[in-house]
Amino acid sequence: MEVMQEVEQNRLKFFPIMMYATVMGMSGLTIMYQKAALWLGFSALIGEVLMAITTLLFGVISVIYITKFLKYRAAVKKEFSHPVRINFFAAVSISMLMLAIIYKEHYPFVAALFWYPGAALHFYLTMHTISFWINNNQELDHSNPAWFIPIVGNVLIPVAGVGFASQGVLLYFFSTGIFFWVILFAILLNRIIFHHQMANKFMPTMFILIAPPAVGFIAYVKIYEVVDTFAMILFNLALFFTFLIAFMYKNFIKIKFFISWWAFVFPVAAMAISTMLMYQQTQDLPLLVLAYTMIALTSVIITIVIYQTLIHMQKGDICVQE
Repeated sequence: MEVMQEVEQNRLKFFPIMMYATVMGMSGLTIMYQKAALWLGFSALIGEVLMAITTLLFGVISVIYITKFLKYRAAVKKEFSHPVRINFFAAVSISMLMLAIIYKEHYPFVAALFWYPGAALHFYLTMHTISFWINNNQELDHSNPAWFIPIVGNVLIPVAGVGFASQGVLLYFFSTGIFFWVILFAILLNRIIFHHQMANKFMPTMFILIAPPAVGFIAYVKIYEVVDTFAMILFNLALFFTFLIAFMYKNFIKIKFFISWWAFVFPVAAMAISTMLMYQQTQDLPLLVLAYTMIALTSVIITIVIYQTLIHMQKGDICVQE
């Protein structure tokens, strides 16, 4: 009995901040089906069920991680100063912002409860992460697409922020995210081409390359309510990275399961949403075909990821010391 209790305590101690990536993935899936119901005639019930599941998941993970903070504060501080894991703390604020998007249409008050603290927390994490990079020498081998999460995540703030803040405030976050997307992409491309390949467990984060232009496109259309040349550039860049990842599919099919597999879901869902939005704006038939394809692909991917997560939870492979 004592041994079992010790194992459970160790599991809590090693409960990773990356678990919030599951909320990001489920949030992306939820928003995708909400928009599919709005624009493509899907059943609204799917989005409502997913909304409840995603909210519950966020609550459960938050309770567990807060408990970890109270019992193993040193372990949390260690994660917060880790050159790779520090980037995943922004998954907390991004999860809150995505929940704000989920609730914005029908429950704006609930959306506001998520958006204001989520935006404030993300502002802090952006400043903290950049300060951390400046004050500590970073190894190039530590760089991976997860670096996009705390900085480029700023482009997500305007998506649910219309009506909650002025256009000037929303453009501040949008500008910050777009600027650092270009900078960080240049750094990552240099690392990927001219230096050592990423560790296998970080390969799924390559999917994150799709997210900045896809979410940037959605945010831009939300702010200006128009699809102009810049919006088209963002959408086409997201499309390019989607094609690139699809072309490199062999790089991903034999990767051993890590919790980073959840990085597959959110970017693909974001591309599905941006495709539906572009179709809604242009009524271009190939975009409708692409939208259905992305919805199906996202659904298949998350089914596989959820299945693998449950299997490895049962085996006790998650929440263990690396």
